Amino acid sequence: MEELQAYNRRLLHNILPKDVAAHFLARERRNDELYYQSCECVAVMFASISNFSEFYVELEANNEGVECLRLLNEIIADFDEVEQKYRQLEKIKTIGSTYMAASGLNASTYDREGRSHIAALADYAMHLMEQMKYINEHSFNNFQMKIGLNMGPVVAGVIGARKPQYDIWGNTVNVSSRMDSTGVPDRIQVTTDLYQVLAAKGYVLECRGLVKVKGKGEMTTYFLNAGPGGSSCPPACAGVRQKRKNPKSTYLKKKKRGKREKWTQGW
Repeated sequence: MEELQAYNRRLLHNILPKDVAAHFLARERRNDELYYQSCECVAVMFASISNFSEFYVELEANNEGVECLRLLNEIIADFDEVEQKYRQLEKIKTIGSTYMAASGLNASTYDREGRSHIAALADYAMHLMEQMKYINEHSFNNFQMKIGLNMGPVVAGVIGARKPQYDIWGNTVNVSSRMDSTGVPDRIQVTTDLYQVLAAKGYVLECRGLVKVKGKGEMTTYFLNAGPGGSSCPPACAGVRQKRKNPKSTYLKKKKRGKREKWTQGW
């Protein structure tokens, strides 16, 4: 019985953040009961593979698109592995080829004074860019990422009685999504609020200028270029550039063949 309970807890922790899972494990919950939490300063990231739709094609040669999805799954799994190195981060969800994460969602990860949770998400964004370079190198592809960052208040909660979904809502989330959609491939676009926090910590940013944002009009945005000291990849990058030693790895298999060709629908 104890082993079964431990297994169930592990499953729940893969669906919900640990503190949220603990809330549900501690008491019975009615199907219509709403769990929510107001968070005063959260950093939110949207990271999208902007040209994945061009890569995905359903052909007999790639098992009607399954092999394209297999590679996407490996990429997302890599992003998940990197995320585990940043204790203040929480993966929210994936939407197609877009990865959503946030930091500072609970008392153990929110740093009111030092704002370290905001820097952690910025480091993670730069880390993902480095990881994508590694993936492109070893799959002979040219995937491009656009990343958008914003910070501010959000409401976090769990919706649904069956297959409950943890998510975050608010203007902060909407603007972060716009930073992604109005962004530039292979760049990290951030808002003025986030720029002020990162610049004070020594991060290297450049002003992009005014950008038209749906529902907001024109906003001044910035590109995040490097961390303190000019590093484009934070210390946690060490060791993660090396792909997991998975014998079924799609993009490592392609490298072993020794063919300098793109892993595409025609392979």
